[in-house]
Amino acid sequence: MGEKLGMIGLGKMGLALSKELITDGHAVSGYDIDPTRMDMLAAAGGTPRPNARAVAEASDITFSILLKPEHIEENLFGPDGIDKAGKDGLIHVEMSTMPPAFSQKLCDQIAHQGIDMLDAPISGSTPQVEDRSITFMVGGSDAAFARVGPILTKISADATHTGPSGTGAVMKVVTNLFVNASTALLAEVIITGERAGLSHEVMAQCLPKGSVKGKMLDMSIGPLIQRDFSPRGAVEIFVKDMGIAIELAKENGVDLMVVPAARAMFERAAAAGWAKDDATRVIEVYEGKA
Repeated sequence: MGEKLGMIGLGKMGLALSKELITDGHAVSGYDIDPTRMDMLAAAGGTPRPNARAVAEASDITFSILLKPEHIEENLFGPDGIDKAGKDGLIHVEMSTMPPAFSQKLCDQIAHQGIDMLDAPISGSTPQVEDRSITFMVGGSDAAFARVGPILTKISADATHTGPSGTGAVMKVVTNLFVNASTALLAEVIITGERAGLSHEVMAQCLPKGSVKGKMLDMSIGPLIQRDFSPRGAVEIFVKDMGIAIELAKENGVDLMVVPAARAMFERAAAAGWAKDDATRVIEVYEGKA
């Protein structure tokens, strides 16, 4: 018998996750401000609800994956937030990427309403959700993880309990630090090779066989070579995530050098009107198009 689950935020990731949870036999309620996304949840077998509070009322475990801090706060503590459901024993799993200090503040605040919160950000994008190769980094209490961990493990390649509240958020920030900066670096690799006379075929053959091989290369080399900028991880998200990484480093006495330089290139891409495009479009900044 599946669990009663709720998903707040039915964007690409939230909807994809909901579909996997439904496949596993869970009853999934969901809410999004976009009615079209609600219709898509219903078509997948889920139950749309009018707000986050209604989702919580119908669920034993709620999840949310949202873009901005104000969206998270509104759905947790607003007039129709999950804290208004008055649901004893409710567990909330916050999968949004956010500053660790903000995550800890949310956890402390919602605990006063009797809700146990896990911070459980994701490494991976929509295609990895669909083939269940995403990973979860989960901070929070042992008891909450014992309840939620098996659900996450089934829809992912791994769900690691990173420690107390906030540690999942820290792990996601440092993971993104590598992913974001590596995307800019791979753009430099490809355009330098092109300008120096290497064919795409040669680079596609040699790079995966040498020391550059790895998941980041596998995900990025095709879009970079083909200039395929259909959104997977948007430019604006990279700008946001690198800003979080820079601030976290400063708070801990580290002055990052590589990440701010990479972020500046993505900021130029966003300023050129490409904020919603895939982050690999940064290669066009190197080409002088922005």
